[in-house]
Amino acid sequence: MIGGRAVTGEVDLSALVNMFFASNAIATRGPKGRKPTKAVYRTSSIKRGRRTKAEIGAIRDALCAVVAEQQPMTVRQVFYQLVSRGVVAKTEGEYTRTVCRLLTELRVDKTIPFDWIADNTRWMRKPRTYSSLEAALQNTAQTYRRAVWDEQLHYVEIWLEKDALAGVVYDVTERWDVPLMVTRGYPSLSFLHGAAEALAELDRPAFLYYFGDHDPSGKDIPRSTEARLRELAPDAEIHFAVVTVTPEQIEGRQLPTRPTKASDPRSGKFSGESVEVDAILPGALRELVERCISRHVEMDVLETLRVAEAEERKALVWLAAKADGRSPQAFRTAVLRGQNWNA
Repeated sequence: MIGGRAVTGEVDLSALVNMFFASNAIATRGPKGRKPTKAVYRTSSIKRGRRTKAEIGAIRDALCAVVAEQQPMTVRQVFYQLVSRGVVAKTEGEYTRTVCRLLTELRVDKTIPFDWIADNTRWMRKPRTYSSLEAALQNTAQTYRRAVWDEQLHYVEIWLEKDALAGVVYDVTERWDVPLMVTRGYPSLSFLHGAAEALAELDRPAFLYYFGDHDPSGKDIPRSTEARLRELAPDAEIHFAVVTVTPEQIEGRQLPTRPTKASDPRSGKFSGESVEVDAILPGALRELVERCISRHVEMDVLETLRVAEAEERKALVWLAAKADGRSPQAFRTAVLRGQNWNA
């Protein structure tokens, strides 16, 4: 059952995706509804001279406007949006020497906040520690959550080809308590084995939604991933669906293309140009992730969980306050305001 309606057979995800992109077009039409000319990825025969300060200033303003509108974004997503708006040419030189350089300057001089640009490719490993028992209890009271999917009829995962985009969609998967599985290209056998073990332990259908590029490897990664998961978890009920990037999305949203890499060993069986998932507007990408997840949520079950979660958080607040020797009511007020009890 999804959204209170009985569902039989596999979910028609392609209809969902097509409906979404047909009804949620964002800045893809020209004046009076005319389609803009589709961008073509090619090297310009005109040698560009050095830009003036005014031209650089205009690009900086465009960068600020794009990021403020869609943040958080990856640098690649910013580049594609500037290309779509005719601000920069679609070349790797413009990406590295213009967009990357100016975004660095804008963050260093604090014109753009650092957290507006997503980068999940570099991170630190460190165990969580606390200064005291009271601090640990305070943190637990503030962050405690019930597992959303324990009582739901389905189990959901979002699979993402690119690590850099994890920061763009994580706020959605985190809010819904959904695993975000980042493959970084072809996933390793160890990664797939761990994922398959979790799927094998389920007592309900698992719906896996894949977000990746439209290119030779991008088309093959989900095929290979699904086949291996089914091999490693033969008894699990797995519904695997590719959400992006599809030919329908490329045409319907006039997504910018790039040349298909001839060095890719799978390019011989691939026709046409390639499109990166980064070309989709961040807001549209987050919305599509949200729709894939929320369609499996039984809202009455979720509401019951939220009530239980609130009562259990009150108990944690009381324990934390007693350990600290202070008023539970004062502690609860501090927790709700997000304040540090020891400040």
